[in-house]
Amino acid sequence: MTIRSLILGACALVLTAGAANAQAGKSWRDFPGVSNTSYVDAAGERALQLSMDIPAAPHDVFQAFATAEGFKRWAVAVARVDLRTGGEIEASYDPKAAIGDPNNIKNQIVTFIPDRLLVIRNVQAPAGFPGKDAFQKTVTVIEFEAITTGTRVRLTNTGYGTGPEADTVYGHFEWGNAYTLAELRKRFAGN
Repeated sequence: MTIRSLILGACALVLTAGAANAQAGKSWRDFPGVSNTSYVDAAGERALQLSMDIPAAPHDVFQAFATAEGFKRWAVAVARVDLRTGGEIEASYDPKAAIGDPNNIKNQIVTFIPDRLLVIRNVQAPAGFPGKDAFQKTVTVIEFEAITTGTRVRLTNTGYGTGPEADTVYGHFEWGNAYTLAELRKRFAGN
């Protein structure tokens, strides 16, 4: 297989995933202020990279991810955060869920730097989550960069391979991460 064939194949996959999202009527572009700087790395794996400026100090924005109270204020109904390398963030959108439920979302904390960086990896997704195996091969890096107007939050999800399962989960999180950033902004902008 030639380099040209690989590039054309990769382009076709990206277009297919984009078309599926367009048919569903959902796009990261639905959220004004979200920047998409996604890329393909040297190994040919896709990285989903979205960012948004949040009108709050890095410490406050980091706490919105790194504490159960902070996470519940804007993102989920149920949360537990064990902030340490090897710790876990367990959460559910279902207000009837309890910590320990098998359908909760669990992300292992790979590492963190307070107020600057949080690196996580999914270890449990709800039953029936499409693309679960492909998603669990990825790592999510959340960066908190101080800017004059507050904090630039950059979500980079690395390690997306190719194929239908990877395309499905990539499309899901391309929209979902944009939505997440918009909700985070609302939390601090008060609108």
